[in-house]
Amino acid sequence: MAASLQPSFSEYIDLLLDAICVVDTEGRYVYVSAGFERIFGYAPEEVIGRRMIELVHPADRDRTLQTASGIMAGDPQYHFENRYVRKDGQVVDIMWSARWSEEHRLRIAVARDITRRKRAETIQASLYAISEATHAAEDLRTLFEQIHRIVGALLPAANFSVALYDEKSGEVSFPYHVDEQVSLPSPQRLNSDTLYARVIRSGQALLLDPGDDAGLPADSCHRSQACARDHARSRLGIPLKSNHATIGALVVQSNADNAHYTPDDQDLLQFVSNQIAAAIERKQMIAGLQHAALYDPLTQLPNRELFHDRMQHALARVRRDQARLSLLFLDLDKFKEVNDSFGHSMGDLLLQKVARRLEKCVRAGDTVARFGGDEFVILLENAGLPEHTAAIMEKIRSALEVPFDLEGHQISTLASIGVAHCPLDGDDETQLLRHADEAMYLQKRRQ
Repeated sequence: MAASLQPSFSEYIDLLLDAICVVDTEGRYVYVSAGFERIFGYAPEEVIGRRMIELVHPADRDRTLQTASGIMAGDPQYHFENRYVRKDGQVVDIMWSARWSEEHRLRIAVARDITRRKRAETIQASLYAISEATHAAEDLRTLFEQIHRIVGALLPAANFSVALYDEKSGEVSFPYHVDEQVSLPSPQRLNSDTLYARVIRSGQALLLDPGDDAGLPADSCHRSQACARDHARSRLGIPLKSNHATIGALVVQSNADNAHYTPDDQDLLQFVSNQIAAAIERKQMIAGLQHAALYDPLTQLPNRELFHDRMQHALARVRRDQARLSLLFLDLDKFKEVNDSFGHSMGDLLLQKVARRLEKCVRAGDTVARFGGDEFVILLENAGLPEHTAAIMEKIRSALEVPFDLEGHQISTLASIGVAHCPLDGDDETQLLRHADEAMYLQKRRQ
């Protein structure tokens, strides 16, 4: 009586967490243990008679068949790894121990699910790669591309966007946006009801599965809201935070029927977003320092240092191409009277408005620089004949003759302008600046 209560040997096997598989010479399953369903999702009766290779991930099939041939030739495998596709469509990593039984003409194997271990290894390597990329990438666009590629190996991320919020303009823009169905969104207001704006406003991660985003508008005017929602299967938005402020959002979207983001994916993207936010902050700080070193803080025009650099490049092109350039040295007339009558803050405002008018008088490739005080220098590349430069000088005088509205005060100013032509008046920066400066003071004394 007691003996009959003892489980059979097959029942012991079915208690194993690993799966026992037996395959015939044609590669068809003839037996699988109960653990097979736990790992692969198929009940034993669903796979008996079915070819083993049909369940193998397509990318691993050739390698798997080669290994199977080696096992049947007498070369047992103890730690062979490949990927299978579960019944629910999920990919699992399997480690096999397998050998061939010549007596029974069968291949006997033990399958162990190592998906969690492989994912942990992959995530660790990916996090290291992301950290490396944030320090090595030359620009943010390159960084976003690298992170997109790394994240795409860990979770469904064919649709990957980085949105940044500009507090001054109140707009959300998209420096990086890859989407299979929705084109680059236009800049959005922060009070809009898109996923990007909601994540940035709240500063909280937002995970949306199908049906969760009813009422959430499409993120592009190029598609109808209903159409965009029909294709949005699962969406995950993570805030980008810097110094306790939310500066943007990282958003991934999956359009696959069987792909849904999980809390684990959210934790992973949280780390990624921290890296991106730190990189953005670092790049912005460097850009700010570079700008401060090369631009006049009052007018935001190039300063002497940046002007010198551009001048050297322009002179090199003149020598190489036998081209011409002109240099204008400009000084505002009676600027001291504005400071004395209205105060230095009004004088600073006048300088700022003069700078904007000067920029409008020249071409995009020319340089308007502030040397200090009320002195401006203008570099005209490919200036052509001297009369062409004279026409620009007249344009500048006409622009400055129009009174400036400075907080309700109508203030007029004129400018003395000296000019130097290269190579006519010199072929180096010092000669040209001296000639233009002397010509400017000569004109000022004549007034």
